[in-house]
Amino acid sequence: MSKWMQQWSTEAVGPHDLKITERPMPQIGDHEVLVRTLAVSLNYRDKLVLETGMGLDLAFPFVPASDMSGVVEAVGKSVTRFRPGERVISTFAPGWLDGLRPGNGRTPSYATLGGVHPGVMSEYVAFPEGWFAAAPKSLDAAEASTLPCAGLTAWFALIEKGQLRPGDRVVVQGTGGVALFGLQIAKATGAEVIVTSGSPEKLERALALGADHGVKRLTEDWVERVYALTGDHGADHILEIAGGAGLGQSLKAVAPDGRISVIGVLEGFEVSGPVAPLLLKSPVVQGISVGHRRALEDLVGAVDRIGLKPVIDKRYRFTEFREALAHLDRGPFGKLVIEF
Repeated sequence: MSKWMQQWSTEAVGPHDLKITERPMPQIGDHEVLVRTLAVSLNYRDKLVLETGMGLDLAFPFVPASDMSGVVEAVGKSVTRFRPGERVISTFAPGWLDGLRPGNGRTPSYATLGGVHPGVMSEYVAFPEGWFAAAPKSLDAAEASTLPCAGLTAWFALIEKGQLRPGDRVVVQGTGGVALFGLQIAKATGAEVIVTSGSPEKLERALALGADHGVKRLTEDWVERVYALTGDHGADHILEIAGGAGLGQSLKAVAPDGRISVIGVLEGFEVSGPVAPLLLKSPVVQGISVGHRRALEDLVGAVDRIGLKPVIDKRYRFTEFREALAHLDRGPFGKLVIEF
């Protein structure tokens, strides 16, 4: 094994300094695992961190991205969770194993990979064994890499927190990574799924994936369409991807005692909406910031059990990281993956 490896890194906030660098191979401690990276999936958050820092205390040189799959190359002498040769995926929020999120009201925790912790756009990573979960047996490396953030976010919203039931009406906004995982998970649960999109072509692809209804967001009043499609019942669950003032539309579309999972910030970091439907319908409005390791392990089990296949728009090579970041701006259908 070489004593050197390649990784993408930057010396300052802003994408201008992003480049491939050569670094010494990481050394592992007694409780750490050395993993050879096979694939990294990208989230829009990765682009935001690179461009703005998102107010995080980043350590430089900064290695971006949080979601990877790989194979264990070596383990520390006290490691018990994994052995060399086993396939693993990263956890988005290391240390959040189960239960309540770490942190407090004044300072909620946001210590994630590709943020406060080092990222994974590297040929090898060395992390504590608890920062990994076993990869699904039914997925290839690229598919498995999409689970830690996008897959888990949809699972946490709909299953872990949402208690989704067969027959529930679910609105999925858009056709990005979280949205398509939400569509697939909801259909596997027996829910009725309505997808909204500004792209007729992407709506057709979502219908082919199993969506029951497609709503053209730019030319139709999606709230009225939800009423019409559900006989005025409204949506039992809405994956609110846009954020901003879009929350107000979700409050109108949600059913009494329904649930809105606020996930995205595409329309800004401030959300707003009318108070009347909030008071009269008593919906649960929950913020979803991915989830804990136990829920990720539950998702992995479900993926193998039901045969869920993540949707990958395009697979890029390691040297094409910049091109993949540019693709994020164009709105991929599903996920973008870097293969090593």
